[in-house]
Amino acid sequence: MLLGLGPPASNVLRRTAMSRTTRTVTFSRNVTIPVTRLCRNRCGYCGFRSEAGGFLEWEEILPILVRAEQLGCCEALYMSGERPEAVHADARAFLRRQGFRSTSQYVAWLCGKTLDETELLPHTNIGVLARDELRDLKDVNASLGLMLEDASRRLCGKGMAHERSPGKDPRQRIRTIEEAGRLRIPFTTGLLIGIGQSHAEIVRSLMILKSMQERYGHIQELIIQRFVPKSGTPMASFASPPTDLMLNAFSVARLLFGPSMNLQAPPNIEQDFERFLRAGANDLGGISPLTPDYINPQEAWCKEEEIFKRVSLMGLRTEIRPPVYPDLARPKFLPPRILSKTERWISKMRLLGKEGFRSST
Repeated sequence: MLLGLGPPASNVLRRTAMSRTTRTVTFSRNVTIPVTRLCRNRCGYCGFRSEAGGFLEWEEILPILVRAEQLGCCEALYMSGERPEAVHADARAFLRRQGFRSTSQYVAWLCGKTLDETELLPHTNIGVLARDELRDLKDVNASLGLMLEDASRRLCGKGMAHERSPGKDPRQRIRTIEEAGRLRIPFTTGLLIGIGQSHAEIVRSLMILKSMQERYGHIQELIIQRFVPKSGTPMASFASPPTDLMLNAFSVARLLFGPSMNLQAPPNIEQDFERFLRAGANDLGGISPLTPDYINPQEAWCKEEEIFKRVSLMGLRTEIRPPVYPDLARPKFLPPRILSKTERWISKMRLLGKEGFRSST
């Protein structure tokens, strides 16, 4: 099995993968808005979900966005638990008072306000979505995201990571990603490795994503993320997957998807991120000068200056990107007002370059 290769073969695999990887490393300067931590799923590894708390409101969000603009952020990442109104009466009551039937409607409204009142580009990741929900979010987002995590239904079985998580049924996740493809929505997805899947299941998951990409061409980025155990969760005692497995997964993904796919290695989780850039990664994800990684809050962001320095020492160059990759910033994928704002950001990033496009204080 490719993912379990020993050192000599793994080294060949990684060298081959790097030879097919762009020499530009990208990341997005973003701000994260955790709209609500309420969620219908109870994943065995999740430290984000909460039984208590409500929803952030626009009056709370706007000052955060304004500060993010001052710091040079381009992306406003809206995230939440999945469909909390399905299991939480308080969530249903809040949404009803605000005039919405669902969390997705509320988030779409927040994204519209963001476009109207700031220069930030929204990117939304709030769980599985129906076609009409995707269509509404497309109108007010530069891109959308949903992790596949893994395509194996076995992980939904008794005692497994997704036993109590109806939204983690891979059939629902695949359906959402496919619908996004039919609607021509720039999309970020990926795998969460170390939650109980086999090597064969990891490769099968990559092959399923590759098949969708061949049909629709809308997947702009794959995140290959390492499971990190969190205290207080059912999987707190589980071990994180070995680094060699993670590196081989990146290399296999690069060889499967070719040089045009963007592969993200989160640098706060993979602190020795150079090893992953040498194995096929070319993106470091969203990095915020203002907000933490709410999924892995114990893992601090790597400083931008350090990223530029370390990438340069590898003989590579670093670019800041918008939440939709420039290759997909076209009328085929983006509504007119989002496309025009995206084009302004791309021009600004290219004009100023890494020395000029810095955070203000």
